[in-house]
Amino acid sequence: MTRSASVSRNTNETKIEVSINLDGQGSAKLNTGIGFLDHMLDQVARHGMFDLEVTAKGDLHIDAHHTVEDVGIVLGQAFSKAIGDKKGITRYGTAIIPLDEALSRVVLDISGRPGLMFDVEFKRAVIGEFDVDLIHEFFQGFVNHANITMHIDNLKGDNSHHQAETIYKAFGRALKMAVCIDPKISGITPSTKGSL
Repeated sequence: MTRSASVSRNTNETKIEVSINLDGQGSAKLNTGIGFLDHMLDQVARHGMFDLEVTAKGDLHIDAHHTVEDVGIVLGQAFSKAIGDKKGITRYGTAIIPLDEALSRVVLDISGRPGLMFDVEFKRAVIGEFDVDLIHEFFQGFVNHANITMHIDNLKGDNSHHQAETIYKAFGRALKMAVCIDPKISGITPSTKGSL
């Protein structure tokens, strides 16, 4: 059975639609109005092998904050819906990804408990016109609504674009690992509590 979901969110600040297929081929259709965010989401889809569609219309005349945060929220909601009862999943995922001088690590647990540890010091405050503070906001929105625990560490990097790209690539790879079905525990929830 394909694990997929679609979620919409409409507020006075944003209108967002997200569809995700966790068992996809890595295809992405992205139109958030923020080129850099589309580029990062493309990394998640391709390296996580998720099919991902994201459409967003936000109050970009103010800034990108609401749009980036709300895309993270809706992606988290869609992920939570797609993963279903979590039976048979690997649950944990980790990835360490380089890009030239940059190196980032993402470790996550599909635990049913939201938590974000974000240890990243970007070398610049903006990438093009994109405020790097919004990367934390995106991931905070995601973990809060996906109910996962995630540690994000940038271990090395002199170029902010490279730092960000390694984070999103590692996120995709770690998430791919965590959602994989482990045939040894098919039909079993990977928790001593019996639920996640």
